[in-house]
Amino acid sequence: MMNNWTEERAVAALDTQEEKTQIQRHGHRGILTMDQDAKIETVTTQRATYIPPKSPGVRLRGIRGELLEKHLAQMIREKIEAEMNPPTPKTDFCSTTQRDFCVEGFVPLTPETTQVHDYKSDQAITFWSENCQRVQGVTGVRNLKAPFKKSALFSTPISERLDEIELPPDN
Repeated sequence: MMNNWTEERAVAALDTQEEKTQIQRHGHRGILTMDQDAKIETVTTQRATYIPPKSPGVRLRGIRGELLEKHLAQMIREKIEAEMNPPTPKTDFCSTTQRDFCVEGFVPLTPETTQVHDYKSDQAITFWSENCQRVQGVTGVRNLKAPFKKSALFSTPISERLDEIELPPDN
């Protein structure tokens, strides 16, 4: 704390000349130098004392050693580039039809129908239609051949269901 008071006493005479906000912004004038118009030096101590290193002027390595090092570096570079960028495989432009159906000896067979189907009225057979009993969140299935047809059971009050004889059990 004594050092802070010593510093405050040293600049106490300077505090009366300028406003406190200006001192806080720009600092005290005249502490580092008494000449207010002095120019700041542009050369630092590091720049003034630095001398760039000089080469000895003679060869430090032989030509054969330099060539061997360049050759090894080139070989390693090519090996790494070959590992990082493998050549692209040749593209096979053969379609599935050409590969599977245009093979010699292929005879297309049309399976015989076992029953008559009407695509307009028959329900499609899917994974969900076959497993409708195991699907969660589906209302009661009335017709197993058309389990996902439109149903208003979830919105019809139980007392207004005319087509049911008994009420469904509460689960």
